[in-house]
Amino acid sequence: MKRESTGDKLFITINAIVMFLVMVIVLYPLIYIISASISDPMYVNNGDMWLIPKGITFEGYERVFRNMDIWTGYRNTIFYTVVGTLINLVLTIPCAYALSRKDLEGRNYIMVLFIFTMFFSGGLIPHYLLIKNLGMIDTPWALLLPGAVSVWNIIITRTFFQSTIPRELEEAAEIDGCSNGKLFVRIILPLSAPIIAVMGLFYGVGHWNSYFGALIFLSDRDWFPLQLILREILIINQMSDSAMLGGAEAKAQAEQARIAEIVKYAVIIVSTLPVIAAYPFMQRFFVKGVMIGSVKG
Repeated sequence: MKRESTGDKLFITINAIVMFLVMVIVLYPLIYIISASISDPMYVNNGDMWLIPKGITFEGYERVFRNMDIWTGYRNTIFYTVVGTLINLVLTIPCAYALSRKDLEGRNYIMVLFIFTMFFSGGLIPHYLLIKNLGMIDTPWALLLPGAVSVWNIIITRTFFQSTIPRELEEAAEIDGCSNGKLFVRIILPLSAPIIAVMGLFYGVGHWNSYFGALIFLSDRDWFPLQLILREILIINQMSDSAMLGGAEAKAQAEQARIAEIVKYAVIIVSTLPVIAAYPFMQRFFVKGVMIGSVKG
């Protein structure tokens, strides 16, 4: 074996130190939130708890599991994520494949129009008026349809098809009498598992974390996603911290702030678990799809 030089050893050592620091920077917030979710809010607010739980209590999780608003938000977020991701994939994958075909007339002009929308838009007020005129205010479609397609994801998916699917394979299928529809369903889709997994992860995480659209278009609490419920908890906590009250009202406000503080971290843990649990199963497709879709092309 080749003996490592002093420069190689120095590089490996520095690289190991940097990676360790990155690991600490990434892990510390996660460990802190987990510890804060089972610690007494008094220790968390005073800064006495910084890594190891203190005054262990599971009251936050008990209140989360008893709070129907949180479960309603959880149900709505799952609905938005599953249905929204399916809509995104059904529109993105065929569109990207069509744009990757050299025999599609005007595909370059279509891409120019798509890319134009990435940099210019009508703004929030025209967007709101459009949703209102379509009758989608206070409906889940206000969150699902306007963002049904991401131009950036179309570009990544198109690059994947151009760099991965051989044109000779398509020509062979056409010679055998395969129509464009059968070619796409029976040949292209089975070969596109990596990019489908990547797009599903991109879209799914986007839907799961999204709250701004719901904040603008929804006023019916029955359709609130989990992120809006968490936002309300944070606002209640901030208002309680800044309120200057006295007597019984101050005690009630302080108790409300304590409950909001302990529930806040528990909700963060509960809301992020599905994404964290799903990622390891999709990691290999994620890495492969991103590398193929971005390096080549």
